Amino acid sequence: MTEVYDVDDRLADLERRFAHTELVFQELSDVTREQWKEIDHLKRQVEYFKDRIAEVERGDGGTPQLEDQKPPHY
Repeated sequence: MTEVYDVDDRLADLERRFAHTELVFQELSDVTREQWKEIDHLKRQVEYFKDRIAEVERGDGGTPQLEDQKPPHY
């Protein structure tokens, strides 16, 4: 009889461990998905700012170059 209980206890322990592992895996998956969303967002921002810097350097950024602007006391 004790052998059956040992097997049942071991099986129950394995099931608990598996359920916990499954939960942790899902949490890690959720965190990873959110991190990738944030990374994609940051990549888009970097590309936008790189394009804006290039526009300003070319002089077609829509605002006058600093050397073309009058000082505020004029």
